[in-house]
Amino acid sequence: MAHPIPDSGDPITDKRPLVEFLEAGCKPAQDWRIGTEHEKFAYHRDDLRRLDYEGERGVRAILEGLTRFGWEPVLEAGKTIALTKSDQSSITLEPGGQIELSGAPVETIHQTCKEVTDHLAQVKALAGDMDIAFLGLGYQPKWPISETPWMPKARYAIMRKYMPTKGKLGLEMMLATSTVQVNLDFDSEASMVRMFRIGLALQPIATALWANSPFKEGRPSGYLSYRSHVWTDTDPDRCGILPFVFEDGFGFERYVDYMLDVPMYLVHRDGGYIDAAGQSFRDFLAGTLPALPGERPTIADWSDHLTAAFPEVRLKQFLEMRGADGGPWSRLCGLPAFWVGLLYDATARDAAWELVEDWTAEEHETLRRDVPRLALNTPFRNRSVGDLAVDALEIADEGLRRRARLDDVGRDEAHFLNPLFQIAQSGFTPAEELLGAYRRRWNQSVDPVFREYAY
Repeated sequence: MAHPIPDSGDPITDKRPLVEFLEAGCKPAQDWRIGTEHEKFAYHRDDLRRLDYEGERGVRAILEGLTRFGWEPVLEAGKTIALTKSDQSSITLEPGGQIELSGAPVETIHQTCKEVTDHLAQVKALAGDMDIAFLGLGYQPKWPISETPWMPKARYAIMRKYMPTKGKLGLEMMLATSTVQVNLDFDSEASMVRMFRIGLALQPIATALWANSPFKEGRPSGYLSYRSHVWTDTDPDRCGILPFVFEDGFGFERYVDYMLDVPMYLVHRDGGYIDAAGQSFRDFLAGTLPALPGERPTIADWSDHLTAAFPEVRLKQFLEMRGADGGPWSRLCGLPAFWVGLLYDATARDAAWELVEDWTAEEHETLRRDVPRLALNTPFRNRSVGDLAVDALEIADEGLRRRARLDDVGRDEAHFLNPLFQIAQSGFTPAEELLGAYRRRWNQSVDPVFREYAY
């Protein structure tokens, strides 16, 4: 879902170009695309440990091996840290070696699911030769973060030092979490606002449906989505539900004001990174940034800074839905189906807004706090999150049927929701399935998850 950054080298002295950058994301509905991103853990089959960067069975070898499928390497200090293709897709490294596919912007769920399936075939072709495998869970189930190798990306060194000054779980977020998200377009400020509000309100519903991270360091954590809980104590300056999104007057400029107050991490200059952790983009605009005194930011700097915030929905030149645990392939395809069904059909969008429009700020915060622990069993008014999930899925199902985007055998996109309907209607999340196996079949060991849930 990348967009070109215009005049990225011109210095900026006021916030108007920052607002215009976000506005430039607007595109006609017929040009809307879908971008799916997902992360997964790579591990050695013999000892179940995470991969180092170097070595014959390391992360670098995976990335370099994938170049045989047409991927172009991206280097930092002479080391491959990412891969790209001309269709705007990429493969990137998270701090603990999680492998992330950032998909190309495509028109249908059928296309994004094919892309995911093709990627699976590529990594599995490498995995067999290297005696490694990949795991789709929201949180690494066995090893403490002290035994997790760090990837050699300069930006991660800056974040690694800063994170513990802001929250207790920031390093866990970096090293031990894995997610799936979908990126969606909008055609106007008004549609962006409506989509943003629906996305924030229903993000806990997605967290519940995809809850798939009940373990930490080999034992139940007390949460069904421990990954989601981790974000509640990562950094209060840049995470969570954004109450101002629901206030009158919210739009591109108000989001810019928010981002100007989100502390920076770094500035990219001359192929490297300058540590600006905790410093103010407002000062950067004024030419008084301590890390670069006298310099002003460029649009490229602003584009980088937009990635320094981690709310449950994030605005760039598109909207990112960020609330779901990583999981098996069928549910990776289900996430874009869920959000496209809710937001890309006008009738469904109206119905989704009607579902959430009278929720209070306190209810949003309560859902954000309780869903990681209780998932579908979270009480809401005189109902439960499981009831809300069925409502939301029915709206999405109708939206996808109205879209009527058919595959080669005449199926629309609604069938991708089937695994989610099964979860919602049973009230039994993937995390609870894992816990049941842990307590019975697995004899209170998490090791079998690496075999039974491997890609």
